[in-house]
Amino acid sequence: METLTAERILAGLETAFVGRTLEYWPEIESTNARARRLAEGGAPEGTLVLTDYQTAGRGRLGRQWVAPVGSSLLMSLVFRPRIAPVQVQRLTMICGLAAVDAIESETGLEAGLKWPNDILTGGAKAGGILTEIGLRGDRVDYAVVGLGLNVNLDPALLPGELLMEATSLAHVLGESVPRLPLLWALLQAVETRYLALQSGHSPHNEWAERLVTLGRAVTVALGDGVVQGIAEGVDADGALLVRSADGGLRTVLAGDVTLRGQGQGHASPA
Repeated sequence: METLTAERILAGLETAFVGRTLEYWPEIESTNARARRLAEGGAPEGTLVLTDYQTAGRGRLGRQWVAPVGSSLLMSLVFRPRIAPVQVQRLTMICGLAAVDAIESETGLEAGLKWPNDILTGGAKAGGILTEIGLRGDRVDYAVVGLGLNVNLDPALLPGELLMEATSLAHVLGESVPRLPLLWALLQAVETRYLALQSGHSPHNEWAERLVTLGRAVTVALGDGVVQGIAEGVDADGALLVRSADGGLRTVLAGDVTLRGQGQGHASPA
């Protein structure tokens, strides 16, 4: 198993601020929980919390995130973005795109995204993102983006309900993938895209182009029902636009999407 340490990570890191303040934990309850505590204590933008194993990793809707020790990249980043609370999905967009950048540059695998926060390769889920914010009045004080990427995970070790729906980079590639170069590439891509976001650039168009969800028949499970139709697009802040059979266009802010004939996949991490 490849060993990660703070010293090894920093030695090859070429970013200006993302990952420069770093906590590495061999084991931790949740990187997002730790990053939120650091953010509330004034941690600088770009602070990274990374672990080899989470004892209480979780995803959207409170689901468990499962990753054997040393098999994955499990991390959370602290940001202090100049965006409105309704625009927070833009952080999920840039981090998803950064993950795709890193996967393709470091492994040669083709990668894509599934609305709202899944990272795909080989037709299955290889990772996911969980973004949480802290507010000060009506503005964003901080945002924590948790990202989990299955790098050398053996899907056969996952619980039965996840076995057919999750994959890893090594499983698709057919050989192990070094985690450090992948991590360095990911953090560099996050920084580049975050600086563009802060300067006013919207990631919307590129994110939409990477979404395998669009143009597909979907079922979206909401807290109070189900929306079915064709996923026609996403708006500037990441809401899914679904055209129903009666011709109506429904704007979906959050929910579980199933592409017709596919399962919901491995819950997103942090």
